[in-house]
Amino acid sequence: MAARSVLAKQLSTAAGGLKVGYVPEHFSTPLFFAQSEGYYKDVGLSPELKPFLTGTGDMIKALKENDIDVAVGLTEGWVAGLGNRRAEYKIVGTYVQSPLRWAISTGDNREDIQSIAELQGKRFGVSRLGSGSYVMAFVLARQQGWPGNPPVSFNIVGTFKNLRAAVRDSEADAFMWEYFTSKKYYDNHEIKYIGSIYTPIRWPSWTITAADSLLNTEPETRTIGKFFSAVNKGIQYFRTYPEKAVDYISTNLDYTAEDAREWMKTVNFADDVSVVDRSVIIDKTFAILHDANVIENADGVDPKALVVDTPAFKG
Repeated sequence: MAARSVLAKQLSTAAGGLKVGYVPEHFSTPLFFAQSEGYYKDVGLSPELKPFLTGTGDMIKALKENDIDVAVGLTEGWVAGLGNRRAEYKIVGTYVQSPLRWAISTGDNREDIQSIAELQGKRFGVSRLGSGSYVMAFVLARQQGWPGNPPVSFNIVGTFKNLRAAVRDSEADAFMWEYFTSKKYYDNHEIKYIGSIYTPIRWPSWTITAADSLLNTEPETRTIGKFFSAVNKGIQYFRTYPEKAVDYISTNLDYTAEDAREWMKTVNFADDVSVVDRSVIIDKTFAILHDANVIENADGVDPKALVVDTPAFKG
């Protein structure tokens, strides 16, 4: 059965098929430019871009179940999944080099919560276990010095829309999400901004993973290298035509043109997505997440095995 599965994967990827998981936010824009400008087609790929509204945690499950082959998601979610041995994938590339600004929000009607300090002992809404919103709640608790093991409690509610409703209905007291994705809902007074934190040590906020099953076929298909080549061109198109990026984001995603322009001043996509700074991922990100109790038991985990070097995969 395993051999049959590998053969099926080889046939699919050799034919250009690739299932790519992504979060349907502004960060996904270069992936779609690579599609609209024919860069995937140029390298013989015909990928299916599959959106995951609940983020990185759900993509971890999808990679394990072979529902997707490659995924673009939050670094802390990927490292936590690998560190807690819930994963069958490896980090193979860097997508966004700049750190992520995590906004901390509550319901606009919640007069009882006005500051981060008032969230001690409160319940955080998260999309799912292992997601970035879950991981960063631990990091926030560690930074604030909150006691307890665990130092925060959670309510798993799924999508960003559900998180906004949860804090208004007191099903959760706060949640964490990317700032510019949240800003529209500050402006319309659905949720209230409490504060924000950046990912520690400014690690690259978005990285690329590949399912172990795809990595096993890579010598025959070179699919990952082809994907990297197309995405690199999509990023270059994003940089060359910023107003087209603004138009795409404000037309197809849940952002105003003004917010899209402000976000673009802060984001730095990787120059070459095939490159991973192993020292940051292995020596720093893993260590910080372990220290924050996000990675519960690192015994038997080799941090060096989290990353697969992929320059040779370039197509």
